[in-house]
Amino acid sequence: MSEQHSPTTGRLYGVGLGPGDPSLMTLRAVECVAAADVVAYHSARHGRSIARSIAERHLRADHIEEPLVYPVTTETTDHPGGYRGAMEEFYEEAAARLAAHLDAGRTVAVLAEGDPLFYSSYMHMHKRLAHRYPTEVVPGVTSVSAAAARLGEPLVEGEEILTVLPGTLPEEELAARLAATDSAVVMKLGRTFPTVRGALERSGRLAEARYVERATMPGERTGRVAEVDPESVPYFSVAVLPSRVAAVGTAPAEEERAGTDGGEVVVVGLGPAGPQWLTPEARGELAAADDLVGYSTYVDRVPVRPGQRRHASDNKVESERAEFALDLARQGRRVAVVSSGDPGVFAMATAVLEVASEGPHLDIPVRIVPGMTAAHAAAARAGAPLGHDYAVVSLSDRLKPWEVIAGRLRAAAAADLVLALYNPGSRSRVWQVGKARDLLLEHRSPDTPVVLGRDVGGPEESVRVARLGTLVPEEVDMRTILIVGSTQTRAVRRGPGGGEEIVWTPRRYPEG
Repeated sequence: MSEQHSPTTGRLYGVGLGPGDPSLMTLRAVECVAAADVVAYHSARHGRSIARSIAERHLRADHIEEPLVYPVTTETTDHPGGYRGAMEEFYEEAAARLAAHLDAGRTVAVLAEGDPLFYSSYMHMHKRLAHRYPTEVVPGVTSVSAAAARLGEPLVEGEEILTVLPGTLPEEELAARLAATDSAVVMKLGRTFPTVRGALERSGRLAEARYVERATMPGERTGRVAEVDPESVPYFSVAVLPSRVAAVGTAPAEEERAGTDGGEVVVVGLGPAGPQWLTPEARGELAAADDLVGYSTYVDRVPVRPGQRRHASDNKVESERAEFALDLARQGRRVAVVSSGDPGVFAMATAVLEVASEGPHLDIPVRIVPGMTAAHAAAARAGAPLGHDYAVVSLSDRLKPWEVIAGRLRAAAAADLVLALYNPGSRSRVWQVGKARDLLLEHRSPDTPVVLGRDVGGPEESVRVARLGTLVPEEVDMRTILIVGSTQTRAVRRGPGGGEEIVWTPRRYPEG
């Protein structure tokens, strides 16, 4: 497989048997079992092996059988190394037994339910033996594919993302990942089922979750996760979130939805730019929405989904946009209002709540899903300029007079706060940055570090450090955020040859 092997050694096969029905074994799997001198399979201490039962019709009387019996099947053990120690010792011993056959020139087939390299015990043998002996891995039909087939529902379609998760993850982690993906399969249920069900409920996806038990095997059962008795769930079962595209055709018609309960508005923060800045919760809300509403630039950042309506508008009609979203929700639709950065920081959350607090819309549910702010993104790129107390001020005088802005700048500067300045300039506003600089110089040294973060996270990202006294207003536009240091903020060059300049504000403030 990788290294040169002795011609006298045997060959190792990792044989995928498929999900359970013997007729789903591949021709190559049957050939490898037939060619083997030794057939090995894992089992619990009761001695019964599902893998052996699948391949039983292909076993011969002259096959040497090697049952690899787990010492424990739960994490309860008196082994001095605990559960992990007991299992490591078992895998080493099992690999040594198989190696003895291979050294004697015998061909060994290790049987594995599903696929040998997909949540399979064979992998532990492979890691210990494949570099020492000629090895072939024979893929098999996974339980994921079998479950989707038995449900008769597409698993993923088009640009959808499939996430495969072990049910052993903590509930919060499961919920976050389920909320963030399109389709999902959760493996290893059994005693983890209550946790998995809880995660599906917390992520808002319990209603669409399907249950498959012993797919293609005797005793197969399918249904809805919400209707399954937790006490009846075996280890060989999975929870499935099928394709959302597939669900479009089965959704209630618009005329049936109109006037029904269940509509809501979710204001979603997209972060400063790009999918890497999107939280799992935000990703899930965008995927689940019937309608997207927002400024066209932000709507364009959300992937197109079949069946989902997109309502883009100009950036200056926030109240109208909010009212439109609330009206859609009144019709029973789930509406995501998209906003750059965090929706509660100079963005759409306030506009939506302002309209939603008026009489006609008081009964419409509104939720806010936070996002990474532009200030925090730019600060992280530059170092840690927001490491101590700071204030956030918008320089836009479109919604408040400049006199108010100037008063707040003076107050924050007098209090020696770091300042994050949003909306510093645009094509129609070119003088505010210069005015702000002059005001701050009344309280700050000209050498005060200023971070200029432009299009942070986007394709035209630029983050540089200037000084307050030499700040050039013409170099600042609407896509730039400014972070002006306090008297304690430091700028230091690090790395070989002077490196890059980083900015940080100490957490400890000098005593007066």
